[in-house]
Amino acid sequence: MAVKIRLKRMGSKRNPFYRVVVADSRSPRDGRFIEQIGTYNPVVNPVAVDIDADKAIDWMSNGAKPSDTVRNLFSKEGIMKQFHDKKNQK
Repeated sequence: MAVKIRLKRMGSKRNPFYRVVVADSRSPRDGRFIEQIGTYNPVVNPVAVDIDADKAIDWMSNGAKPSDTVRNLFSKEGIMKQFHDKKNQK
């Protein structure tokens, strides 16, 4: 099973709100997911990002691939750096 870390769109029309979820790559964008690991709200100023870094790093170390947008969010939050540091320590 290929696992992806991606965004699940919530909110109303023209007012998006996203959940950062771990899901099977074959499931639809807003469909079934395995676990929710954070939220992303691009509407507020400044942008609100709340991600559980420990869960994200655990999922990536078990083989989950983040989508391009989630990878950018992780980079801005410093999660990708933590993941690479942890991976290089082994």
